[in-house]
Amino acid sequence: MTAYDKEELDDLTLIEEAASLYSAGFIDKNQKDRIKSELTAFKMQNNILVRLGFFLLGSLLYLSICGAISLLGLSGEQFFFSICCYIFALVGFVGAELLANLKYYRHGLDDAFVLGSILNLGIAVAITTEGYELIIAIFVAFKSFLLYRRYLNLPALLVFCMASAAILFFGLLELGEIGKMILPFVTLLFSAGFYFFTKKNIQKLTETYHYNGLLFANSFCLILFYLSCNYLVVRELSVAFMDNPIVIGKDIPFAFFFYGFTLIVPLVYLVQALKTKDRILLWISFLAVGFSIYTIRFYYSVLPIEIALTIGGIVLFAIAYFSIKKLKDKESGLTFKPDRLNSSNPFLNMETLIVASAFGVKPEAKPEDSPMDFGGGGFSGGGSEGTF
Repeated sequence: MTAYDKEELDDLTLIEEAASLYSAGFIDKNQKDRIKSELTAFKMQNNILVRLGFFLLGSLLYLSICGAISLLGLSGEQFFFSICCYIFALVGFVGAELLANLKYYRHGLDDAFVLGSILNLGIAVAITTEGYELIIAIFVAFKSFLLYRRYLNLPALLVFCMASAAILFFGLLELGEIGKMILPFVTLLFSAGFYFFTKKNIQKLTETYHYNGLLFANSFCLILFYLSCNYLVVRELSVAFMDNPIVIGKDIPFAFFFYGFTLIVPLVYLVQALKTKDRILLWISFLAVGFSIYTIRFYYSVLPIEIALTIGGIVLFAIAYFSIKKLKDKESGLTFKPDRLNSSNPFLNMETLIVASAFGVKPEAKPEDSPMDFGGGGFSGGGSEGTF
């Protein structure tokens, strides 16, 4: 099913582990290069900006191919218009397959053809079905999952996760008023079930190249779980799809549950992240806390925005300051010390720069030895010892 050789993917895992050990200082550059030379390496880009640049370049190439095909098919007029996006989707798949055979993986060029193929299939189905959202979501989810399994492409997995949520959403809307009423709770159960499913698969995983995909899907479930019963999301969707405007003095059904959910779940995420030392869950908890505060302020503006931001900044500064003071001397568990297995060089360089600026430390420049020997200069003569 996967376009890449499994042994080569295992080699890539070893190369990445070697790079991590080199960054942490456990092995030297010669050892890292020797490991890399003895294993199969892919053409890939770890720098997100470079990968984005190649993605734009690949998009231009993809559009150029589709434009050339369009020029050839102009004589077909309406018939060509009805099938052109299917052809473009096939072009994207063929391009992704060729790039996979050339060992392009997580490079940027492959992302352009994979995402372009999914997008064109979605547009093609939309034209054929006259914009039937549920059918579009089903086809997009099916295609994106196949392309993820084929090329292990995380952007395709993101599309699959979003399309799966769209299938659930539009499928429940098809049920009418009952579906709209139970939508938040079904989404809650769906995300929780899929979270434990991915968690279980991560724990018993044997093929390491699937780890990033399962971790990504697991994190997406946490976000979907929080948004499913967030008060702002539920209330605004209720107004939009149930044609039930909220008048002054009234609220949505089960409002207290959604209020409590909005406030409690981010705190549960935060406590669990600190307990398990899960960095991804920690970032998700911070985002959830921020969105919960925005949710409250969206409906209940207690203070002017500038005063609220100032107080919030002071509180965050105090939390950060006292947390650093408490954790800076700890050697294990939760600590403020740099993680050797992650690239901490930018952080350390920034810390050095701040210290140097605060104390006025300047680097000493050792002067080069002059090629001319002027002598001792015992008296006032330039380089003389009293005589010429």
